[in-house]
Amino acid sequence: MASRTMAIPSLADVAARGREGEVVDTGTKVDVRGLSCFYGETRALDDVSMRIPARQVTACVGPSGCGKSTFLRALNRMNELIPSTRVTGSVAIDGQDVYAPEADPVEVRRRVGMVFQKSNPFPKSVFENVAYGLRVNGLAGSRAELEDRVEASLRTAALWDEVRDRLRESALALSVGQQQRLCIARALAVEPDVLLMDEPASALDPIATQRIEELVYQLKQRYTIVIVTHNMQQAARVSDGTAFFWLGKLVEHDLTSRIFTAPARKLTEDYVTGRLG
Repeated sequence: MASRTMAIPSLADVAARGREGEVVDTGTKVDVRGLSCFYGETRALDDVSMRIPARQVTACVGPSGCGKSTFLRALNRMNELIPSTRVTGSVAIDGQDVYAPEADPVEVRRRVGMVFQKSNPFPKSVFENVAYGLRVNGLAGSRAELEDRVEASLRTAALWDEVRDRLRESALALSVGQQQRLCIARALAVEPDVLLMDEPASALDPIATQRIEELVYQLKQRYTIVIVTHNMQQAARVSDGTAFFWLGKLVEHDLTSRIFTAPARKLTEDYVTGRLG
């Protein structure tokens, strides 16, 4: 299948990249400056600034409660859906601040899609799950175009061959791993610029996890991806850059090869080697 045409790098490959010092400049897609987030009086994110490269995978790592999921949701304004949340600072995508007064939150969330930790397919058919966003946003001018775009999204999510004969069946009848890839297809159908993934494989078995990792590795050829994970080996395998969060602060952000082989901060080294957290 298409998802298996490109091998995921091993930890040895990551170490080798670190020795070679490989750097690929793809330009900045997301520019975060002075970002802080408050839940009531509690500061969950403290003055975070970082640049996320285009068409690369950036992994956010750190212990539970360190702010990495809050950071992810801040990138597409989903934190605003939580009562008593306040965000300061800026998040610019292709130079446009998503928190500017004139920015439409609905359009921001279309441009910055999100896949959650637990797969959440709609109680509809496989076809209608993927078609939903296309219908709501008026992105398909005809039934034929709608069908073509649904198929294209399922192919991109490496799911088409498994569901092509089950498009009218309930999405809830799919396996958990297939449901997660369906949610990815649904997010991709509206053609986002950035794809956010919050622990997308944490509830999956090892085989399904491998499929998701392979898919992420393929998708970066077209999309900018930010992924939250607790799994250090997963971060090392799938990401180009890694951001380490601790107590709401960004401690270090660098190439994954450097974070895992020669981090600049002692705190980072202690965390990625398992001595901390």
